[in-house]
Parts: sequence; structure tokens; C-alpha cells
Amino acid sequence: MKRPNELVALLGILACSTVCAAGSDGSSRPRGVGPEFAKYYKDTSTFACISNPSIKIPFSSVNDDYCDCPDGSDEPGTAACSHISASSITSDFGDGVNRTPALPGFYCVNKGHNPSYISFQRVNDGACDYDICCDGSDEWARVGGTKCDNRCKEIGKEWRKQEEQRQKSMTAATRKRKELAETASRLRKEVEDRIENLEVERQASELKIQGLKVELEEVRARERGKVVKGQKQGKVNVLAGLAKERVEELRTILLEVRQQRDESVVRAAELEAILSKFKEEYNPNFNDEGVKRAVRSWEEYAARETTGGGSNAASDRDLDEICKPDGEDSGINWEQWENEIEGETELDLIYKIAAYFPPSLVNFIEDKLSDFRKLLVENGIVADTASESGESKAVIDARNRLSSAESSLNDVTSQLSDHRSDLVKDYGHDEIFRSMKGSCVSRDSGEYTYELCWMEKTKQKSKKGGMHTTMGNFVRFSSVTVDEFDASGKLVPQEKLALEYENGQSCWNGPARSTKVILQCGENDEILKVAEDEKCMYSMHVTSPAACDIPINNGKGATGRKDEL
Repeated sequence: MKRPNELVALLGILACSTVCAAGSDGSSRPRGVGPEFAKYYKDTSTFACISNPSIKIPFSSVNDDYCDCPDGSDEPGTAACSHISASSITSDFGDGVNRTPALPGFYCVNKGHNPSYISFQRVNDGACDYDICCDGSDEWARVGGTKCDNRCKEIGKEWRKQEEQRQKSMTAATRKRKELAETASRLRKEVEDRIENLEVERQASELKIQGLKVELEEVRARERGKVVKGQKQGKVNVLAGLAKERVEELRTILLEVRQQRDESVVRAAELEAILSKFKEEYNPNFNDEGVKRAVRSWEEYAARETTGGGSNAASDRDLDEICKPDGEDSGINWEQWENEIEGETELDLIYKIAAYFPPSLVNFIEDKLSDFRKLLVENGIVADTASESGESKAVIDARNRLSSAESSLNDVTSQLSDHRSDLVKDYGHDEIFRSMKGSCVSRDSGEYTYELCWMEKTKQKSKKGGMHTTMGNFVRFSSVTVDEFDASGKLVPQEKLALEYENGQSCWNGPARSTKVILQCGENDEILKVAEDEKCMYSMHVTSPAACDIPINNGKGATGRKDEL
């Protein structure tokens, strides 16, 4: 809308005071113009609307408290164009005019602090917005007598102090995150090493089981032989056969030991001859202390030597006698015992005689016979057929060893499966949450205490006692979009890493509880707040060093899933 020329001229004086208020930083920009938009206001005779340069107005109309440009760019320092907003844009005019706001807001220089933009609706609204415009320049008209002092010096000083503390906290958080990442890497290496060890242990267990299976079959065969032989020939015959086998084994060993002794005697004689010749031929005038010590040692050894020829000859005769094959000359007639007539045994005879003894004496004899038989079984002389299964003790022991080995193999196989599953599990970027798994953080809130256990569960505990309520079990990583204030005080969307906990305890007449844990970088693990966004669906805002410097995969979290909050 164009105004009469006389009205333009009339308002020129007022506009000049506004436009020429160049700003406290000494620039020639009109009030409320940020440095990035200064190029549009260089021509002090004519102003072209930023988004619609075909629309031109006298420069005196800038900041005259009347909205001339469809994009509001002619009123950077007033609230005249505050009705123009991105949410009220329409494209139905068909005139090709851009009605999108060209400026982000009123520019506050805030010398001594951080410059920022404040929305045009808050310019000259009679309120001092020190949180955004600490120099009070947004209330330049002093509406209702409001005067906003410049507080940027003290606000800036406090902000810098807080910013320094924040930077220190972020530095500490980054350091902690690095430590967590190193711990996670070490834990993964431990899992990999454990898998290698378990593989070796599994292979060894399989080989051991094969050996124990063979041993079990051998024991079964041996025990069956004992039972059959005992039933056919009687206990004395079995005992004689086993004793004969044992004697033959001892005789063979004795012959081997005797042969080794004879070889050692010959070798010792050769060595003594060498040393004797050395003593006779060495030069005593040669000052070699090592040689002299060796000669003295040989002399002491030779002086201690005793002759034992008679004793050795007697021992050899005894050995010759012992090493003779069994027969009449050996003094043991095995045939007599092995061919004992089957029928009434010594034990049967004892029991017949015991029938004439008093009961107390019979009990004593039976106890002694039982102890004797137990001794024979334990030493493998006779088979143990007293078990309920009819198997001997040796067979049962062999089977137990096999069962124990198979149980150990099953345990190793189960551990291998668990560790391999753990290696492919998602623990987030750098597997940072591997080092945090199982650790918990809690927060008191009203009548409840809320608890977050990383990678496991979220819980709600009543302060009045009773059982806790599971609010969800960890299922995946994702990301969420949340609105947060930036440095200029504007709400802007931010991507945040999130952990999703689902399948908690069911609500009364409702769904199973679930929790979305929204993370932000912080020096310590801390639950900031807990909210029930919908029935039995909770959000938990948490700080943690694990959330620092984590890429969100273009806003899709660790697993590519993105949610809006």
C-alpha cells in the first residue's frame, strides 16, 4: 500500500531518528539489522524489499513503524511486521509476491555478551528480555515508561563463567567417553580371547569324550570277563589267574631294571677308567685350578669306593632265581590253583561251619567277609555286581566320568554360543555401551524412584515399599527429534540418540510399559527428568559421557530408526 507523498515527508523526521540510530557498535546499519543483512541497507535513498527487490520504497520508510514490504524487511527495528510469520504464509495470491519473513528477528548487538535475534513480537512490548537482549535495545521506544538498562557486562561475565564451567565439564565428559571406549574395546578383546580359549577347550573335551567312550567299553568288556571267569571257575581260580598275571608283569619289569643296572655298571666302569687315566697323565705343575679340583674330587671318590663283589654275586643269584619262569623250580604251582575243582569253595565251607556258631560270632564273620570282598572289589580283583543296575563299580565310575565330560562340553558349547551372540550384539557407536552394561543410575521423583540400567531394564520403585515395576527391557537404539533452545534463544530441532526399552509390565487395562531414554552429552550419568507422555509410555531424559561426540547416522540412530518426540 502506497501512502501520499506528504505523509511520507511528514514521517521522514521520525524515520530519520530511527534509521540513523546506527547501533552502539558504530555501524551504519538501521536499528535491528544484523551484520549479515547490512548489504541490503547500503543505499540510503531507496530500499528494495529483500525477498521482493522489484518493490522499492524510499529509505526514509525503513523503520517508520509501518509495514511496506511483504517480507517485512523494511521494519527490522519495529514490531510493525510482526504479523508476518512462516506459519501464516499463503501462496494463493497468484501475484508472485514472496511473503516469507526475510529477517530472523530484531538484532540485539549485546556488546560484552553474545549477539542474538529476538522475535519482532517482543520488540517494544514493555518487557525487558534480558535472556536474549541483554542490552535492552529491543525496548528503545520505552513503551509505558519501560526502561531496560544495559546489563550485558554482568550477564556476559556470568555467562562466560558458566560457559567455562560447561567447557570444563564437556572436556571431562569427552575424556570419560574416551575411557569408556577404551574399556569397551578391552572388553570386546576379552570376549574374543575367551571364544578362542573355549574353542580349544571344546576340541579337547571332544577328544576326551572319545577316549572315555573307548575306556567305558574296555571296562565293560573287562568286567564281563571277570564275572564269566568267576562263575565258571570259582573265586579262588580267578584270584590265582590274576595273581599269576601280576607276577608275570613284575618279573618282566624286574628283568628290564636288571638290564638297565648292568648297562649302568658298565658305563660307570668306563668313566672310572677315563678318570683314572686322566689322574695319572695330567701335569700337576700346570696351574689350572679346575683340573686340580677335578683330580682331588676323583681321589676322594676313589677313596670312598668299597668292594661289594660278594654281595653283588649273592644278589645276582637271587635275581636269577626270581626271574625263572613259573614252574616246579620256582616254588609256585599255579596249575594247582587254576585247576581247582569247581564246586564247594572255601567261603561255602566257612558258611557251613558258621552254622554251628553263636549268632553274634556269625555276624562278626559275615562283617569280616563283607569287608574282605569290598577290598577285593576296590582293588579290581573281582567284579562288583552288587549295584541295582547289575553293573560293577568300575563300569559305573567309567560312565560317571564320561557323563561329567559330556556335561562340561555342553557348558563350554553354551558359553561359546553366548559369547558369539554378544559379539554381534549392537552396543552403539564404538560399542561404548558395552563398558556400561549392567550399571544403573536412579532418580527420586515424587513418590517413586526411577532406575535406568544400561542395556538391561528401566524400573519404577515405590518409596512406600513393595515390588518394583519393570518399565521396559532394552531392545534397540534409535534417535529422536526434540526442540531445544540454541545460543540465540530460539527453539530449534535437535537430533538425539535414544535407547528404547519395551515389553515391560502391563498396565491395568492398558499396554505393556515402555520407556524411551533420550541421551545428551554430560559429564556424569544422571536422569534429568521422567515423564509419562502417554499411558504407560515414558520418556527419560538422561545425561551421559557416552552420548558425547556420537554420530546419529544422519538422524537415524545406531540402527537406522528415527522417531519424533
